[in-house]
Amino acid sequence: MKTDDLIEMLSSGADTQPARDSLAPLWLVAGLLVSAALMLALLGVRANLFEELMLPAFWSKLVFSLALTAAGWLAVKRLSAPGARTTALPFYIGAPVAVAWLVAAAVLLQAAPAARADLFWGTTWRYCPLLIALISLPLFAAALRIMRSRAPTRLRSAGAAAGFAAGAAAAAVYCLHCPELSIVFVGFWYLLGMLIPAAIGALIGPRVLAW
Repeated sequence: MKTDDLIEMLSSGADTQPARDSLAPLWLVAGLLVSAALMLALLGVRANLFEELMLPAFWSKLVFSLALTAAGWLAVKRLSAPGARTTALPFYIGAPVAVAWLVAAAVLLQAAPAARADLFWGTTWRYCPLLIALISLPLFAAALRIMRSRAPTRLRSAGAAAGFAAGAAAAAVYCLHCPELSIVFVGFWYLLGMLIPAAIGALIGPRVLAW
């Protein structure tokens, strides 16, 4: 962002987007389409997906991913503009995680002791977080591109937000392939998959978002 653009943004309010942000939806749609295409090319959709759509467990993992996607993109928007309010962001991100963990705790308490390990580890824990992080890369690049067009000042936090939002959206896409249905699994391993690009974003944010 140029200095004149920053002055215009600040003079009209911290949450006001400059004209060039009109391309932001296109970047997001392009990133989402490429991420979905990457998932389809590498993994494919589950053969019994339509059967799983009838199960509440499928919708619980999808809602978990979408709730964190919404919170992550709100963080991207707020951290892209100097002076925007960010005090509520930890609550928006933490609330879905807290709910998922409470439900997971209840599931574990009700499960037979011998079944608890399977509920947590599932069969894909070794690669689930890495696949989510991989699928997130196109969305991650789109988020960084959008943030660079604005004026983020907390570059490490902004980069982390971009990575987390992309990871959460990628987790929602990954639901179409993932065989795991336990909220115990999803609440930990999906979250780890979102945190991997968030950590990368925190590392590269000061370099790639500097303006």
